[in-house]
Amino acid sequence: MSRLTFRSTKGHWMTNLSRPRSHRPTGLFVPPSPPLDPEKIKELQRFITLSKKLIVMTGAGISTESGIPDYRSEKVGLYARTDRRPIQHIDFIRSAPVRQRYWARNFVGWPQFSSHQPNPAHWALSNWEKLGKLHWLVTQNVDALHSKAGNRRLTELHGCMHRVLCLNCGEQTPRRVLQERFQVLNPSWSAEAQGVAPDGDVFLTEEQVRSFQVPSCDRCGGPLKPDVVFFGDTVKPDKVDFVHRRVKEADSLLVVGSSLQVPDSISVAGALACFTGCTLATGSSLPPGRRSSQSPS
Repeated sequence: MSRLTFRSTKGHWMTNLSRPRSHRPTGLFVPPSPPLDPEKIKELQRFITLSKKLIVMTGAGISTESGIPDYRSEKVGLYARTDRRPIQHIDFIRSAPVRQRYWARNFVGWPQFSSHQPNPAHWALSNWEKLGKLHWLVTQNVDALHSKAGNRRLTELHGCMHRVLCLNCGEQTPRRVLQERFQVLNPSWSAEAQGVAPDGDVFLTEEQVRSFQVPSCDRCGGPLKPDVVFFGDTVKPDKVDFVHRRVKEADSLLVVGSSLQVPDSISVAGALACFTGCTLATGSSLPPGRRSSQSPS
């Protein structure tokens, strides 16, 4: 596991990693998988060729080769490597100390998290869109890697870590702008952390967190939150309705890197099964009762 140090030196914030950083895909968080079956590859190719209006849904598994861990993979997922669990929506909303701890950890992890780049799977989906093969892309991920790859026919089901919103007035701010405000408020603060979570969070001690200063909304003074759906929260109904309308227009679904254990993703997959009965899962398994043509895992 890499060690990340964040400190202020003569007014300049420095980030150091104990191992060399690289923008190349990394296998550190990629779970083991069996060799590719040529017949399954042909089956997938036939599926894509025959699809006229293809919906693709992606989960955390598509980003592991970019160096971002997922939650559930054996041995390499966050749940397997640590006893840490993601922050709960209700705790963030109700508790100022919880928000302080979250933002301190996120501040340290942001330079590394925001530097991750798309891997070949992201670029392939972007190319499908350019070729007119992709009708719509729905992602559960909050890492913005699909946007970085150029996808525009995109719904970020759970939001995006690159945006911040005010819980009072709803004002949106780019996350990079908030990083600058953190630096101004914490000129001599320093911290050392180990490990990075799928949402850019890192792990700090309570002593490190206690002195961290958190800015408020520039517009109304309200508390700030990343524009993402935390665990225990739900996706806005209008976003779900929008995705369901795209699903009604589709004739097929390709699931990439998702276990479909999140209710919102199950809802989308189930909606397509109800409308078309032509569903395919790749890199995951559909829940029992879903009709599917299985591709390589």
